[in-house]
Amino acid sequence: MERFDHFMARANQAYYANHDFSADFCTAPELTQVFGELLGAWAKTVWRMMGAPEDVILAEAGAGRGTLMANALRVWPAAQVHFIETSARLRAAQAELVPHAHWHDSLASLPPGPMILLGNEFLDALPVRQFIRRAAGWMERWVEHGAYVERPTETNLPDDPEGSVREVGQAALEFCRALAARGAVALFLDYGPMMSAPGESVQAIRAGKYADPLAAAGAADITAHVDFSAIAACVHTQGPVKQNAFLTALGLFQRTDSLGRKHPDKAGDLRLAAERLTAPEAMGSLFKAMALCPEHLPRLPGFE
Repeated sequence: MERFDHFMARANQAYYANHDFSADFCTAPELTQVFGELLGAWAKTVWRMMGAPEDVILAEAGAGRGTLMANALRVWPAAQVHFIETSARLRAAQAELVPHAHWHDSLASLPPGPMILLGNEFLDALPVRQFIRRAAGWMERWVEHGAYVERPTETNLPDDPEGSVREVGQAALEFCRALAARGAVALFLDYGPMMSAPGESVQAIRAGKYADPLAAAGAADITAHVDFSAIAACVHTQGPVKQNAFLTALGLFQRTDSLGRKHPDKAGDLRLAAERLTAPEAMGSLFKAMALCPEHLPRLPGFE
């Protein structure tokens, strides 16, 4: 028997070590090169706002095949590029696109110095603890033989009605606190509500369809909504703002149209991708952008 967050961490590590996620879902960097280019331009602008330090690190957490970083480097060819990635298979894919990068198992091993970190659909894959309110009080969910087991907990949670579910993204909070402690700037694009709310958001995707999160650990991608409010309560942030507002402010459609004029055969697909990233019924409203940064920095691009 193991606590749910431990189960989720183990399952996702196995999934990304052995599966090609493109068979299950498509992320924004894979939809259009413009996404990565905009984030590269964002990082370059923020670097200048930081005083253009020569020893700056451009890092990415949960980089998939490295597509986002490869496109970002077209706009801002940063000298120091680092990936936080535990999967040997994904490290090899990233090395094909960004051969001069450095790899790390965790944030702790990155060298000291100023850093800008990008994370697209990274926080949602970090494990969450799950709690359910029963008549006798809050119980925490554990997993045994592919089923939930409930055990009493002393974790302090709101006085929600019986049957309510709460998820605590402890791993995401610890990651953000570590970034803040080293004075880094980070940009996260991920999905979740603007404000914390009770409810169960854990889901699993396998072969493009929803699956049982507890079945066949390691065969599906397990995610949960990011609790942006909880992150903002423990570190200094800007946002969240809806992804469509953020990308539009950065010039998504202008860059898309410009690229389409250079490559007329791709113009239609580029426009469809931009619309998918911003349409409220697609990714535009569900996904949010949030920046973590030192308090002395002014409003960052897209968060004005």
